[in-house]
Amino acid sequence: MPAISTSSEVKSRTARRSRTADADAEVMHKHSVVLSGHRTSVSLESIFWNALREIAETRGQSVNRLVESIDSGRTTNLSSAIRVYVLQSYQSATQKAS
Repeated sequence: MPAISTSSEVKSRTARRSRTADADAEVMHKHSVVLSGHRTSVSLESIFWNALREIAETRGQSVNRLVESIDSGRTTNLSSAIRVYVLQSYQSATQKAS
């Protein structure tokens, strides 16, 4: 017969999973994108890649196409421009929902 978890055991496991998810969000990942016909690598934390995929999907675009549009209007390095774009997109969505 399986042991029944106590409330404190469940809370402890949930907290560990949450810390792991938070740590995974901060892991840097390098992905290749094509900008103006040239392949380049972009390093971003997992949380930003996931958000970028979500935004692209919502807009019916590929991630590469979205990165190209971010690249065309940037004034800073590409990784920073993507992070700012993602943040502004989420802020805009939050304001519209209010």
